[in-house]
Formats: sequence, structure tokens, C-alpha cells
Amino acid sequence: MPPCGNAWRRSTRPPRPKSPTACSRRTTGNTGPRTSPCSMRCARRGGAGGPARRNQRGDGRMRIETPHAALHRRPQPSRMDGDGSVQVHLDPNLTIGTAKVFSVYGKGGIGKSTTSSNLSVAFSKLGKRVLQIGCDPKHDSTFTLTKSLIPTVIDVLEGVDFHSEELRTEDFVFEGYNGVMCVEAGGPPAGTGCGGYVVGQTVKLLKEHHLLEDTDVVIFDVLGDVVCGGFAAPLQHADRGIIVAANDFDSIFAMNRIVAAIKAKSKNYDVRLGGVIVNRSGATDQIDKFNAATGMQTLAHFPDLDVIRRSRLKKSTLFEMDPTPELLAVQEEYLRLAANLWAGTPALAASPMKDRDIFDLLGFD
Repeated sequence: MPPCGNAWRRSTRPPRPKSPTACSRRTTGNTGPRTSPCSMRCARRGGAGGPARRNQRGDGRMRIETPHAALHRRPQPSRMDGDGSVQVHLDPNLTIGTAKVFSVYGKGGIGKSTTSSNLSVAFSKLGKRVLQIGCDPKHDSTFTLTKSLIPTVIDVLEGVDFHSEELRTEDFVFEGYNGVMCVEAGGPPAGTGCGGYVVGQTVKLLKEHHLLEDTDVVIFDVLGDVVCGGFAAPLQHADRGIIVAANDFDSIFAMNRIVAAIKAKSKNYDVRLGGVIVNRSGATDQIDKFNAATGMQTLAHFPDLDVIRRSRLKKSTLFEMDPTPELLAVQEEYLRLAANLWAGTPALAASPMKDRDIFDLLGFD
């Protein structure tokens, strides 16, 4: 009785053919090699002969790889954004161009849209052509500029069954206060889709209509405090990642995670950390502690003024409100910030902290 299982198959299998270029197979009972389509492809690609190679695996162990296996190995993406990164891969040809690009992140509700809109106006006051892109399904990034909730790019594309050639510029780009051009990318329905796809479609549409060629500054206003792979997509276009935070534990804790996300993106893209804008805070002592521990830097400081709250209710930017000494000081701070960003801020080599270390760092003795 022949041996059972794999032992029997090994004992009856004929020897491999000696040809170094053939990826051949034999079956029990055949007298000659049968060339597979795989072998013919290998022959056209230059053969699979030669010695096996030792490749380093991601876990540090060695893996023996034959020349044939190397030919059929799935190509690895040229840009990986860190361990465990899963996200939409944007078309590498979708570049913004010569404009300076800033992506604004921060804890939810910290005032990113207020900061982005007033910063856009400040750039426009300096004579720059500004485009603000809201990246939030709520599409409320630009309403203080346009005085309305403008339709999102995804909504407009759905209206033409995603035939972007049928769209006109005025269908999705709206002029706001002091000439700031406004776009709301929108996002997928709650719990579905990927924000990165939305960002990619928005940039693609802007390029198709040649809107980025006449722009000096692009500001991405991005939702949320936990930067997933999708809504981290604006970082692939940005020169600087800017974080808005208050002088409290929750927003600093969120800032630390955003620092980690921007640092991961900076390995493969041009984006670098620009610093933190302190918002809605009288003091800065806790953020100063974090900056000293991580290498972050404060770009601007805006106090918690009631006029800022009222400007949102009046659907206006701070540059449209009745002037008071404290408001004029805030306007000057925005103009100073815009001038510094335009001149160029140093790229920060900040390193995020471990969660437990932040917990121990912040707070009063």
C-alpha cells in the first residue's frame, strides 16, 4: 500500500525540469513537462533563472525569494504613510501647483472654521488670491464668508451623475467676503464612504476648471480631532499643517494625535508642521508646557472674546464687525499671522507624546 496523504504525493511526483527559465508543472503519469501560461510570461519578461535572493521581511526575519517569485511579486506602493495606514490613494498627478497650501486641523468645536475664514480674509487683505475649501459633511466652513450654506462638490456631482464635464465653475465655487473664493467639498453620508475620496474629487474638479492656476493661497478647513486616513488626505497637498487648540486638556490631547498624523505624512509628502494657533484662551500655560515637551510652536493667540461668538451668529467675519479696541487687536493678530505664513514659517520637527505622558504633564500641581 502506498503511503497516504502528502507523503504519497511527494513520493510519486516526478523531478522538476532542469530548464532555469521555465515555470513548468508535471502531473502524475505525464512523461514530459507541460509549460504553463505563467512560464511563457516569464520567458517574455527575460526568464526566471538565477539564484534565489534573501529579502528582509517587515518583521526583521529573512525570506527566501526565487527569481520567479520576484517577477510575480505584487508591486508595493511607493508611498506608505506609517504602520497600519489604510486610506484612499489620491492620484499623484493631482497637485495644487504654485499656491501656498495650509491644512487646518483641531479638536471638534475648537473654532477651526472661524479661524480659517478670518485667516482667509487676512490673506485677501494682503492682496492675495485666496481659496478656502471646507472638508466637512456639515459644509459650514465658509458661511461667514458667503452668508449662506453653499452646495457641496459631492452634491453638485451627484446632480449630474458624476459627469464633471457638465459642470460650470459657478456651480461649485462661490465668491465670499473681500473676494475669497469658497468651495465646500462636503463628505460621504454619515457612517459611509471615505473623506479622502471627496477631497480627491474636489481637487480634480478644481484642476479641470483651471481654478488653482489663479490662486495664491489655499486653505483646507478639515473636520474633527482624530485624523483618519481619509480626512488626512488634504495633508498630501499642504505645505504646512496648522493646529487650532485651546489651553485645555482635551484640545491639547487631540493636538498630540494630529502632530503624529502630520509627522507620518511628512515622511512621504512635502507637508510639515507649522505650529499651533491658540484660540478661545486667556492664558497659554498648558500649551506652553506641551510645546516645550514636543517641539511645537505657537503661531498666534486669540482670546475668548464674545465678539467672536457674535460674529458667527451674524454670519460675518471679524473684519466686518463694528470696530472696538479689542476687535482691532484681533484683526491685527490675524494680519500678522497671515503675513508670517506667507513669508514662510520654519518646519517644526515636533514629536508626539505618549498618552500617559500628556496626562502626567498637563494640569496644576
